[in-house]
Amino acid sequence: MAEPKIPSLQHLVRNWHSDPARIQKDLVRLVNNPPTFSYNPLFGAVRDMLVLHVPYDQIVEGIKRGVKRKSAQDILLAVLPLIREYVDGLAPDFVQQVERRYYPVGRGLMVPFEPPLVYGIGGQLYFPWFSFWRRNPLADERLSLFVTLVDELLLEDPDLETARFHILDFSAPKDKAPRELKIISASEIPRVNDERKVEMLETFVDGYLMAKANLAGVPKPGKGKDRGAEPPPPDHPDLFK
Repeated sequence: MAEPKIPSLQHLVRNWHSDPARIQKDLVRLVNNPPTFSYNPLFGAVRDMLVLHVPYDQIVEGIKRGVKRKSAQDILLAVLPLIREYVDGLAPDFVQQVERRYYPVGRGLMVPFEPPLVYGIGGQLYFPWFSFWRRNPLADERLSLFVTLVDELLLEDPDLETARFHILDFSAPKDKAPRELKIISASEIPRVNDERKVEMLETFVDGYLMAKANLAGVPKPGKGKDRGAEPPPPDHPDLFK
């Protein structure tokens, strides 16, 4: 039986709609046409640069060897210089990984949140979040919801509650423009109030349960012969990678 996968926290927010039927449609579509592209190699590149100090050229070659499709390589390598720009400006005293945690969205639905790392400089802890979408990054109320939920998770951890939370936005300002690195301080983002937060999360759970009911009894689709021949557009709403 096919079943909608549980999205990560940031993908829940990015794919939130005021109409649960639109959420249902997106989740069902992702089961029937799962994404074939992931930005995950870039998270590895961040750690290699910041923690292991791997030479940049070696990271480029690693992506070329590890990612077979040329079109997917091009997407990742367009972001890599901006990551280097960010990392080269840092001199952290330490870098630590952060354990995965879960946000209780409601009605038993637990959504994972897995930050890549935190680092400390001069006694101050920094919590960067990397947003690699080229188009349609989190904005407006979706961005406010995301920051609100992450704030709650940080405040639950005494080791992270004083961290400075920054969003690193690697999107392009226009469709055909090159990507740019924009660093957004979460302190500048307005939060949603509790009533609105609950309303938005309940809408998502409604859409998720509608998708689950829609897919009940439907066989899980197999991989077609041509599946993966080309990656989807860079902003294919990949919920799970």
